[in-house]
Amino acid sequence: MALENTAQERIREIREKQDRYFRSGATLELKTRKQHLKEFKAAVLKWEKPLCDALWKDLHKSYEEAYLTEISILLGEIDTHIRKLDRWARPERKRTPLKLFPSSSKVISEPLGNALIIAPWNYPVQLLLNPLVGAISAGCTATLKPSPYVPTVSKVIEEMISSTFEEDYIGVVQGNRVVNGQLLEERWDIIFFTGSPSLGRLVMTAAAKNLTPVVLELGGKSPCIVDKDANLEVAAKRIAWGKSLNAGQTCIAPDYLMLHEDIKDKFLPLLKAEFTNLLGENPAETDHFVRIVNDKAFDRIESYFGNGDIVFGGRTDKSQRFITPTVLDNVSPDSPVMQEEIFGPVFPVVEFSTTDQAVAFITSREKPLALYYFGGNGNEILKRTSSGGACINDTIMHIANENVPFGGVGMSGMGSYHNKLSFDAFSHRRAVITTPVWIDVPFRYMPYKFFKIVKKLL
Repeated sequence: MALENTAQERIREIREKQDRYFRSGATLELKTRKQHLKEFKAAVLKWEKPLCDALWKDLHKSYEEAYLTEISILLGEIDTHIRKLDRWARPERKRTPLKLFPSSSKVISEPLGNALIIAPWNYPVQLLLNPLVGAISAGCTATLKPSPYVPTVSKVIEEMISSTFEEDYIGVVQGNRVVNGQLLEERWDIIFFTGSPSLGRLVMTAAAKNLTPVVLELGGKSPCIVDKDANLEVAAKRIAWGKSLNAGQTCIAPDYLMLHEDIKDKFLPLLKAEFTNLLGENPAETDHFVRIVNDKAFDRIESYFGNGDIVFGGRTDKSQRFITPTVLDNVSPDSPVMQEEIFGPVFPVVEFSTTDQAVAFITSREKPLALYYFGGNGNEILKRTSSGGACINDTIMHIANENVPFGGVGMSGMGSYHNKLSFDAFSHRRAVITTPVWIDVPFRYMPYKFFKIVKKLL
């Protein structure tokens, strides 16, 4: 199934219609926003099965994994915004210093306007529609651009959105990177992009022409450290699960393993056993192991096999785009598998002997989207490194808590969202000073007769 590129004229037409709709004030009332969120939730529930069926067709993603990693997160976000929107949108009173007497101060949240949301293929429902929750609750209009690499999912999303909202409020455009380029030629009030750092640079460059604010959710090589005092059995289980999820095609997947030299030989057999416990002796036969998204990605991931010695795994089937979880040892830090985000079920191993050595290796590289540490020295590792998010003695789970920010730092992104931060991402916090007219203090006016008194107040 191939998606037809949305024509540039249609893109401009949708954007202009949304600009007019936003300027009409139709999105501003909180009651209206909450109603749209409720309609959105009803649509997700109605379209749950078609969405999950499409995820199976495009990615071989089981219903259970689709629900846990896509649908449930989206529904949870919608419910939170419906429940808390009144509180978030309430003007915030701020203290006013004596020098501004008799004024009062507050901060109001106003919608930025017309939003462009571009999402990748790996979690095509969650990563496109979760930001939309923030856009709706903030009072924005939005144009959505799903990924062409999961055409069935993208088409179902288009049908769901078009049957729920008018396109002058929420619209969907389809197509490849040519369409991305055409979208970025238009002027938006905010761009929310999830994808690779290389494409993030293009988005930021385009946004700079109009000084458009951006939220960039990118990626990177997220280290997974297993220290000598870690609970190895628990670590192996949680790491195997984190790497198996979506076949490693997760922006916060543990990318490479850092194993203390004292436990390396004991840990690797445990890790192999846990992959088997999760996926069986032949992962190709389970319904719970996702396939690689396309042939190009398959070839890239398979090429990493030559970057080290295969400890276990290494089985592939290109006809199914299947690659079994594979651990590589004796890899060079300069090899492609240690330079590029893997985004697949290949796990290179880096050995370390001291905390200083591990920290030096991590901090010599770009800041990752996630960092995982197993052991008793987590606070020290956190203090001396930087990452978008982190888990101590676990993997992946920080994205499951909507009460903490999700976002990157440095090359792994800028801006964060989930919960109120999603509302904030699509809002402008506007300072408002209100000054009564019943008194007009003379201090501020020329020729500053009372300057000595004013100076003491400043």
